[in-house]
Amino acid sequence: MLRLSKKMLFAIEAVVDIAYHAGSQPVQSRDITRRQGIPRRYLEQALQQLVRANLLTGVRGPRGGYNLARERRRISVGDIVRVMRNMEHTGDPLDEETGSDLTQTVIRPLWLEIQSEMMARLDEISVDYLCQQAQASGVVSEGRQSLDFTI
Repeated sequence: MLRLSKKMLFAIEAVVDIAYHAGSQPVQSRDITRRQGIPRRYLEQALQQLVRANLLTGVRGPRGGYNLARERRRISVGDIVRVMRNMEHTGDPLDEETGSDLTQTVIRPLWLEIQSEMMARLDEISVDYLCQQAQASGVVSEGRQSLDFTI
């Protein structure tokens, strides 16, 4: 069953934060924690899963952190949701072939159709779009402030 868990929300926030606040250096998890208020233990788990799924790249070392693995317009909210869904996957009642005939023939197919429609919509929403929304809303990008274009 598709539901917005805290971990899923944290993962979406983290990826958008990395995309929006990226400067010349990787974005450090402590900065994401400070800006988003995400507990570090949840954040690190989510970031590692996103690195394994090739949505982020991790950079080690004192100036290390995280970067997007591809352009922000090529990462969708659906991509992030799928990674986190696989990480959180527990026994979903809809995955089981149990229940009454009514459940199996009417309710389950309806719910699966709704989930499919929701995932299709999430696949249409790019991280770039969310960054554009943040900029239009006046959210200040710390990464953009640190860029220096002086030649």
